[in-house]
Amino acid sequence: MRAARAADIAATAAVASAAYRAGFAAILDAAELARRDPASFVPRFTADLARLRVATADGVVAGFSLVTGPHLDMLFVAPGAQGSGAGAALLAEAVARGTSSLECFRANTSARRFYDRHGWLVTRGYSRPFAGRLHDFVYYERNAGR
Repeated sequence: MRAARAADIAATAAVASAAYRAGFAAILDAAELARRDPASFVPRFTADLARLRVATADGVVAGFSLVTGPHLDMLFVAPGAQGSGAGAALLAEAVARGTSSLECFRANTSARRFYDRHGWLVTRGYSRPFAGRLHDFVYYERNAGR
């Protein structure tokens, strides 16, 4: 686990695109998924480089997290690296930096199982626009009600 470097942006964008397509295939339409190619992530990762962390395996970016203040904006692991511990390491590192909240598609059962297993609690559900349509989300908090 380490802070991302400018040299990591292209690889991190590729992980984001692949994980996005795999994780949201049943949630977002094909046209929206197609718009989330690696190039679409590069501007955000370039602008947010200081808040980006990467997990690597054999020198290759296996996953990443992006944190704003106490909120986990993104945590994605390459489809081939899921189950390797990269996601757990990224989440633990984010928590160590003070992360205490995140948002997840209600229908993203795989991600929800991951956050549930790591002690996060859903504190509310809601609908909001995303990618031009209304979607259902859940809001997780760390140590909520404890």
